[in-house]
Amino acid sequence: MSIRPAVQHALVALPFVVLAACGGESEPAVPAPPPTPPVASAPAAPPDPELERGRTAYARYCALCHGDRAQGYAADHANAIGNPAFLAIADDAFLRAAIVDGRPGTPMSAWGRAHGGPLADGAVDAIVRYLRSLATQPAVDVSQVRVSGSIERGAAVYAQRCVECHGARGEGSETATSISHPNFHRAASDGFIRHTIEHGREGTPMPGFGAELPSQTIDDLVAYVRSLEHMPDRPVEPGGDPPPGLADLIIHPDGAAPAFTMRENRFVPADAVKEALEQGRRMVILDARATSDWANGHIPGAAPFPFYDIEQMAQNLPRDGTWILAYCACPHAASGHVVDELRQRGFEHTAIIDEGIHYWMDHGYPIERGTAQ
Repeated sequence: MSIRPAVQHALVALPFVVLAACGGESEPAVPAPPPTPPVASAPAAPPDPELERGRTAYARYCALCHGDRAQGYAADHANAIGNPAFLAIADDAFLRAAIVDGRPGTPMSAWGRAHGGPLADGAVDAIVRYLRSLATQPAVDVSQVRVSGSIERGAAVYAQRCVECHGARGEGSETATSISHPNFHRAASDGFIRHTIEHGREGTPMPGFGAELPSQTIDDLVAYVRSLEHMPDRPVEPGGDPPPGLADLIIHPDGAAPAFTMRENRFVPADAVKEALEQGRRMVILDARATSDWANGHIPGAAPFPFYDIEQMAQNLPRDGTWILAYCACPHAASGHVVDELRQRGFEHTAIIDEGIHYWMDHGYPIERGTAQ
């Protein structure tokens, strides 16, 4: 008997068996797990009121010269006070003293109210808090560093390595700040100065000399820098008068208008201003620096008109075509800001006293002191 029909029958039935096995009594399908709920993100940290207050105060009083992020060199040679290497060695006391006391005789104003500036202690602390928030390096304690060096040997090295930027007497230049002011020496320890010379300030014109100079030579440099301490040679006459009243802003109100020849439709020479004052010409002169600077010494008849209070002060200026001149110590940053703002408000006869207050003082032109209010 042939088995072929039986085999064929089995082969035909096989798919049905397989299908029955696949669709028969199998284990029920396991349901997919529910989706994992998203992990809730941590709540945002509440804003720090002190930090925000400091940020606002910094923008108003400091950014013009030091830059909007404290990067420095926005005006003249204002240093990079947000530089990580600087913040690592400048403690809060150093920063606070620099803000409150400033560097009289330089473009760095004394901002504390004790000196006639606009900042109360709380505002100073808030600015310090903001600057500290910019730090990206851990603090380095340099207060206990002891230095023993030779002024004579340091002088030779200073002449080779430092004088081009910091000046023969440490007075500073277009690329470096003064390192001779008594307020700096009062706040900066030997370790602060030594660490700066050794490591420099990355991202600024200040290089580090630790890889080039022996340790003793750096100590000698510190000793010489200490010997440079002196007040800027810009004496002022005794005085102490309060600022002129709103009715007395115009100097020589009955005089004729001056005939200034401006440079770039913007700058008037200091010599021309002095001559116009001696001739009794009608004008307004605005001191664009902080009020403490006006009190410390200003051009006779000048009114304090700080660059950070333009909106309030501009309402009191004459709109009759009287010449309005502004000056500062930068020599153009603050005064240029004031003149730009006044021109935007429609004051056409405005100009900057080109060389600034330090030229005026250095040439022995008349200076008055005042009492800031």
